[in-house]
Amino acid sequence: MLMNILTRLMTVIFAGMALPAIAANYKIDPMHTNVRFTLDHFATSSNVGGFYNLNGIVHYDAKTKTGSVDISIPLTALNTGRSTFDAHLQGNEFFNIAQYPIIRFASNDWVFDKHGKVRALRGQLTIVGKTHPVALKANKFNCYYSPIASAQVCGGDFEGIIDRSQWGIIAYLKEMPASRYVKLNIQVEAIRQ
Repeated sequence: MLMNILTRLMTVIFAGMALPAIAANYKIDPMHTNVRFTLDHFATSSNVGGFYNLNGIVHYDAKTKTGSVDISIPLTALNTGRSTFDAHLQGNEFFNIAQYPIIRFASNDWVFDKHGKVRALRGQLTIVGKTHPVALKANKFNCYYSPIASAQVCGGDFEGIIDRSQWGIIAYLKEMPASRYVKLNIQVEAIRQ
């Protein structure tokens, strides 16, 4: 009997995995979504950290090869593993979270290859009240049926490099050779609503 239950469960899971993505809205799953950053620290080592507890909406239509995303990143969720460094980055020299508590990324310009796979997102990134274009490369993108969520899930891994000085975050750029370039690694999963 247990084997029959397991066989049926696996059939449902694999059948769901074979389903094409349906045009729909997908809600960001904060448990499987984060933005991590790396930047050079005076040509000596790298500073790393991440943003967690993200929320937002993704719209994806594989048939028409269109998509959009609107993600909010709460700066209170910044985590470098060191609370004093978190507070330093959250302060006026960098993110100034008292005045600008949210980073926002919005895109409705998705790039697909000839096989219909998502290859890049081009959008607008708002930090400290300033908005500039950003391009993110899709290292992978997929949809699957999640038996845990009882719904289709779409998501992927993305990366990009931004110049922090575009947003006016210029601390230590003149006094010391700190890097202006920040590498972003983003993991996103969203659940169909």
